[in-house]
Amino acid sequence: MTNETPRSVTLGRSSEMGAPMKIGITLRNMGPQSQPETLVACAEAADAAGLESLWITDHLAIPPDDAEGSGGRYTDPLTTLAYLAGRTERIRLGTGVLILPYRRPLPTAKAVATVQEFSGGRLLLGVGVGWMEPEFRAVGADRRRRGRDTDASLDLLHRCFAADEVEENGQPLLFLPRPPRPPIYVGGAGEHALRRTVRFGDGWLPMTSDPAKLAPAAGRLRALAEEAGKPMPEIVAFGGVALDDPARARDQLDELAALGVTRFIQGVRYDDVASYRRVVDPLATLL
Repeated sequence: MTNETPRSVTLGRSSEMGAPMKIGITLRNMGPQSQPETLVACAEAADAAGLESLWITDHLAIPPDDAEGSGGRYTDPLTTLAYLAGRTERIRLGTGVLILPYRRPLPTAKAVATVQEFSGGRLLLGVGVGWMEPEFRAVGADRRRRGRDTDASLDLLHRCFAADEVEENGQPLLFLPRPPRPPIYVGGAGEHALRRTVRFGDGWLPMTSDPAKLAPAAGRLRALAEEAGKPMPEIVAFGGVALDDPARARDQLDELAALGVTRFIQGVRYDDVASYRRVVDPLATLL
């Protein structure tokens, strides 16, 4: 495993965080594309191309009538990233997003710390509150409490990575291993997501790369950060650019950077490794 710094795109206007925008890509941990050999080959292709990060999603219990596109097959995100950490060299590994209310907070913190340590500090922790009612029902979680449960998990994550000894449910415990905390990116839209970002996150993870749609929320995020006396959080934008038109793609990335976007993640659907490479290769030309 190397510590080589991933390449990133240098645009006409870099992000307001003062660093060039980084470019990543999604990886399908669902359906037939989630077979180990396909996952590894696609991850290795993105790694070799110099993309900054790859991101996977989270579903635990897809109902049969909502399984189109995946067949109900999803691999566990943290386990999958731990596996891919051992098969890649430098690409960063992201959850987009890990649904915190589905999971007990302390075992989740332990799994996060383990992936972070075993990957050499490459984890990017995107988190969310979730939305699918059947999934909440299947895991025995109260969907009405998802915001409060998410906040409790985030609070514990911060405490666990801040000190070797932590108290949870009135019980002191040692939290080891304790590598550097991965950056936390809060997914979701609306006021609650933006406030949660400012309170707990290093950045916000919206599911859009349309500058016009993103601009109002980015402005609100800046205002909330200023009210809290904190710096502007990062913005990690999921979406798409026109890879068949590099000039247009660069213009869109330039507009996103001006809004404070620090990472852009290209969403991609694909059938096999060859079709994945057909997205990776033109995306890498934007680096």
